Amino acid sequence: MSTSAISYKRHRFPAEIIAHAVWLYYRFPLSLRHVEEMLLERGIVVSYETIRRWGRKFGPDYTGRLRRKQPDRNDIWYLDEVAITIAGKKHWLWRAVDQDGYVLDEIVQTRRNTKAAKRLLTRLLKKQGLAPKRMITDKLRSYGTAKRQVMPQIEHRSHKGLNNRAENSHVPLRKRERSMQGFRSPGSLQHFISIFSAFRNLFVPPRSQRSALGIRTHRLRAMAEWNAVTIGT
Repeated sequence: MSTSAISYKRHRFPAEIIAHAVWLYYRFPLSLRHVEEMLLERGIVVSYETIRRWGRKFGPDYTGRLRRKQPDRNDIWYLDEVAITIAGKKHWLWRAVDQDGYVLDEIVQTRRNTKAAKRLLTRLLKKQGLAPKRMITDKLRSYGTAKRQVMPQIEHRSHKGLNNRAENSHVPLRKRERSMQGFRSPGSLQHFISIFSAFRNLFVPPRSQRSALGIRTHRLRAMAEWNAVTIGT
């Protein structure tokens, strides 16, 4: 994780307000106008369009500095794809999560075929740096064909019942999709999920830490890392 501070030069509002607005928008199912209203309640007058610009400018910088979970050879990849309609045209969001529900990668594509599955696997291998112990998918045949081309030595289990972890990972985005009334373009969706999922990876505890104490401890550590990244405290 980078230790250099993010520059907020030529911005009228201080770093704390900008970071807080971005955190509210991507962390919770709030619209930009909701965030605008919440800031106004605290005496901070800022338009929702300004909040949108903050998210687009600082969101990628924030998430790029957050610590990523280290890959392990015993990891299990759960892969799935979900249809999302953008401007009347069906697109496919391909997602990979690990055994803890940590989002490894997501990519918006227009196809649901072997080429699209191969692109996801290639990106995953490049980003993770090593192959998993096992990969689990639904019964879409494209996964098996792509797996044989990209990492033939890896065990592959294809069964809808085993893939619930990947399918459940779509739920938070579906909720946001409804509150945002859809996405304007594939590019805007790709930009949003790259930030949205990084926030979830940081703030949502893994399955092994779902006790009350574990959740509280995880959130405190997440907030400490968030503050260190965004405002250097």
